[in-house]
Amino acid sequence: MKDQVGVAPKKGHVYTRFGDRGQTKLVGRGIVGKDSPRVQAYGTIDEANSALGLARATTHSDDLFSLILEIQGELMQVMTLLATPAGVEPPVMPVSETQVVRLERAIDGFEEESLVTGFFVRPGGSQASAALDMARTIVRRAERHVVALSRIEPVDPLVMKYLNRLSDLLYVMARVDEQREIRRLVVSTLNSELGGATQSGALTLALCDKMVEAGMKRAREIGVPMVLAVVDAGGNLLEHRRMDNALVVSISLAPRKAYTAAALRMPTSQLAEMSQPGAPLFGIDVNTPNLTLVGGGLPVVLGGVVAGGVGVSGGSVEEDTSVAQAMLAAIG
Repeated sequence: MKDQVGVAPKKGHVYTRFGDRGQTKLVGRGIVGKDSPRVQAYGTIDEANSALGLARATTHSDDLFSLILEIQGELMQVMTLLATPAGVEPPVMPVSETQVVRLERAIDGFEEESLVTGFFVRPGGSQASAALDMARTIVRRAERHVVALSRIEPVDPLVMKYLNRLSDLLYVMARVDEQREIRRLVVSTLNSELGGATQSGALTLALCDKMVEAGMKRAREIGVPMVLAVVDAGGNLLEHRRMDNALVVSISLAPRKAYTAAALRMPTSQLAEMSQPGAPLFGIDVNTPNLTLVGGGLPVVLGGVVAGGVGVSGGSVEEDTSVAQAMLAAIG
């Protein structure tokens, strides 16, 4: 039977009707408006905690999952502290310097793995990283609310310090997750597309010379000065040749094409198709260093396995690809 208007809800109901007048209770039974600075502060942290729940539910990394779960528990602690008005003993321990140091150490550890820059990023490299970036911006907003609260009521400085470090950590965690997710998708896609070929054969200097000479011959035939590069299976540069009057930009672009072809074991033109919006590798060029989507890079296959890659730059995509194909044809 539905509750009648004016009849107090039964004990245990989620709803209490107390907040219908725009008020809420603090720890210790204090009553404030729902728009009070204190409620704004801990309510915003509640938002961040929810975004972290989405990140935890979507990440494929066990260490990120465990760390997020731990952070969520600490945010519950911070929420309780902020919901406790001055003069009331909080029912939880205060934030400690040890907790702040632990966040800093986590940042240091993840920075060693991730390519983190000081520039603004475009969120959305993975589902979990998008949620982490959302949580990061909400924590920043919570920090601003806590600063505003501290101007009118006492607030433990360690709470503000914790929130500041947490937003930094969430930024780094987002970068780590999106880069790990890209690698996971690349491996999955390559196993599907290429049947799982892995180890390289041996690309000798003699083979490299033979490919480069054949490539330059083809470039002269079409009348386009080129830059040609050869890398091994690990993406390490083996040979790099610039023809007279080749474009300066091609000096760096040719090795990147070779690296991309070897690292992903596919032509760079194929990667361009697979990284379009909605495709499985969308965003890989933005979040992974040294990759390029420009055609003109081809994997070198010896004995049925990828031994390295060649990259050509200086003309149109069709001209670059033509020279790269001539390089491969030279070694059969």
